[in-house]
Order: sequence, then C-alpha cells, then structure tokens
Amino acid sequence: MSGIDVGEELGARAARARALALLRIRGRALGVAILPAAVAVVLFAADAQGHLAGPAWDAVRWTVLAVAVLVLLVTVLVAVSVARARPAVSPTVPVTEAGAPDLYRLVRELADRLDVPAPSAIALTPDCDSWLEDRTHRALRRGPGAPAEGGDTAPVLVIGSPFLWWMRVAELRAVLAPVVAGTGPSADPDIAAARRFVRGLDAAIADAAVPGRSALHAAPLAFTGWVSRLLLRACREHAAEMERCVAAAASMRAQTVDQGLRVTAQEQVGLAYAGWDRLLTRVALPAWRMGRWPSRLDAGVVSALTELSRRDRLADGFALRLGERPACDLLEEPGTADEAASLLAARLFHGGPAESGPDWAPVDWQQYPDEVVDRKWRSEAARLHRVLDTLGVPRASAADPSVPTLARVVEHLSGPGAPGGPGEELAAGIGAEVAREEAGSPGRAGAGSGDRTP
Repeated sequence: MSGIDVGEELGARAARARALALLRIRGRALGVAILPAAVAVVLFAADAQGHLAGPAWDAVRWTVLAVAVLVLLVTVLVAVSVARARPAVSPTVPVTEAGAPDLYRLVRELADRLDVPAPSAIALTPDCDSWLEDRTHRALRRGPGAPAEGGDTAPVLVIGSPFLWWMRVAELRAVLAPVVAGTGPSADPDIAAARRFVRGLDAAIADAAVPGRSALHAAPLAFTGWVSRLLLRACREHAAEMERCVAAAASMRAQTVDQGLRVTAQEQVGLAYAGWDRLLTRVALPAWRMGRWPSRLDAGVVSALTELSRRDRLADGFALRLGERPACDLLEEPGTADEAASLLAARLFHGGPAESGPDWAPVDWQQYPDEVVDRKWRSEAARLHRVLDTLGVPRASAADPSVPTLARVVEHLSGPGAPGGPGEELAAGIGAEVAREEAGSPGRAGAGSGDRTP
C-alpha cells in the first residue's frame, strides 16, 4: 500500500471516529431524555411485585411518572423542531444535465476515476470557490426532483462560475478532483448521520432566532434553540475535526489525478480570484448603484484577464493556454448561465432584486460606457456643481457664460477659500453631499435629474 493510500485510510478512519463521537453525543442526549421514563418503569415494576409499597412510594412513583411524561413531551417537541428546521442552502444557479451534458460527463468520469459516488447535481455560484453541499435533510426533500423519503443521495457539486469561464477543461478537472473526492466520505452512513445531526441543530438555532413570531410559538422555539445550542457546543470540536479529516482524506485520494496540472490550476485560481474581485468592486458596483447589473460578468473577467495575460511579458504561459478549450464550452448555453450567475452576484453582493425590472435592468458591455460610465461622470459633475453653488463659486464669467465643471473647480482652488484651504473646503462639501444622497436614496447613487447635468 502506497503512502497516499495509507494517508487516505488514516484520514477516513479519523473522520469516522469523530462521526461516532458526534453520534454518541446524540445518544447521550436521548438517554438523558428517557432516564425519567426508565426510572418510572422500574418503580411501577417493583410495585407490581410487592416491593417498595406504601403511600410514600406511591407518591414517588406518580411524581416520577409525571416528570417522565413531561420530559418525553419536551423531547418530542425538540426532536420535531430539529427535524422540521430547514437547513441553510447556498443560493446557486442550478445546472441541469440537459443544459451541460459534457460537464456532467466530465464530473462522472472524474468520480469513476476516483472510485467515489458522482455528485447528484451541479450548480454554479458567483464566487471563486467550489464545494460539496449536502441537501439530504428531510426538510429539503420536497418539490420536483427531490430524493425519495428514506433514500440518501450524493451531495450537490457547487462550482464557482469564474472558474468555469477562465479555466481550461483540464485545469477545471484538476481543481475539481479533491472536491469530487469528498463524495466518498459523504457516502459513509456514520459520517452522513453525524452531518445531518449537526446541520439539524444549526437549522433549529437559526429558526429560533427568526423574529416576529407570537409568544405562543416563540417560547417553545426559544427553548428548542437553547437545547440545540447546548448540543452544538458539545459537538463543535468533533464536527470541525471530522470535516478536517474528510478534507484531508479527499485531498489524498485526489493526489493521483492530474498531478502535473495541479500547480498550474492553482495559479489560475489565484488569478481568477484577483480578477473577479477587481471586476466586482471597480466595474460592477458602480452599475449596481445606478440600478443596472452587468449581464456578462464571467465573460468580462475573462476579457480582462486575457488582456492582462497578453500585455504581461512574464505571462507567456498564460497566453499559450488560451488556445485550449475553455471550460465554459461544457455548457450548452454559456451566455444564459452567465446572465443568471451575474444576476445572482448582484443580489448576493449588493442586495439587488432577484428579477429584472424598470429600476433594475441588465446592461451588456457594449452599453456599459453610455449606461454607466457617462452617467457616473455626469453624476459626479452634478455633485461638484451643487457643492460649488453652496460655496458661492459663480457659475458664469464675463468671458464664458457657461463655465464647465473643471473651470469652476480650478477657480475655487485658486481662491483664498476657508482657513483650512479651498481643497479641504471642497472635500468637506462633497462628503456632506455624498452622505445626503446616500441617506435619501440608498444604493442608487447617480440616479435622478443630476445624471444629465453637463
């Protein structure tokens, strides 16, 4: 047995041991709950055999029975609340097999190569990350396509959309190998049961924290949340170690897949992350604030990174890889998937609506200069004019009746201004104007009549 196999086996055993520790905590909690009932049974059995007789023991028996019934009712209440609590699910864009048969084929071949179960489905997230998401909780087994009750299913593979557009097919396979390998431990019944237990506790705590409920419903949920927090506190260390061991075992199993590409693929992960972050903060955010959402964010980050690779003489290797097949070709309609991921990114990172509307319209890159850049410059010019009006800087002069923005700013900066200097005076005025706009219309800076001010 190779060192990789030994490391994988040790990681799997450690993960299973932690899972059993979590299940023992669940068993102890159940044992504490049924302890009064067991004591009541012993007392009544002793009475039936003629032992422990007398009025005092009768009072003890009925008191213990009342306590046992109460504890069992509370236990049932907590168990039902935990079972019905809906675990948090990451917002994603689902990818059907009909919409990406090549991508599903790649993932299944990768799973076969790793000798693990294939993920049950694939979804996209507008982030530079990939993971497996367990959606086997009974609260999620509803609606079309849900698994049958009592039958477990493999987790969903969530892929970062920037990876799918920027990486080549071979690079994507190398990046996904350790992620897909994680479906192996997920198929272990002990690990799966331990994960469902912990996720149920977490969901019950979140459910108890939802405001706006009546006192009749809030009190039982608050008690359920308190019990769940106690159990989750006892489970925290074991759960963290279990997931760490699962990740270590999956990483060891994936060592044999595309080992030579792994370093290159990780370099592309870092490059995609940097480009995606810059695109969101420098390009997408101004559009979101104006009620527009760029509909091709993934294509935009590819264009920006491609231009960077071609200009950087140290990135000759990056330019050579551009001739290989991009991973987004594994989708039947990459443009539709990109648009859905871009809308989800606007909702997650800016709080925009889930659907387009009159005040929340998509914008493509050809329209971006007119729809966003021009409006932003006009909005900034309008803001400067309002601040200069407040400071008393004249709009017209004898030489030119329509002084442009830059001329008014230069005129103000060249004057005596306030004791702190005209520059600080102007900056303070702009800061106050921005604060006033944000207080009056949050998230819509640049909208209004000032957009068309020259």
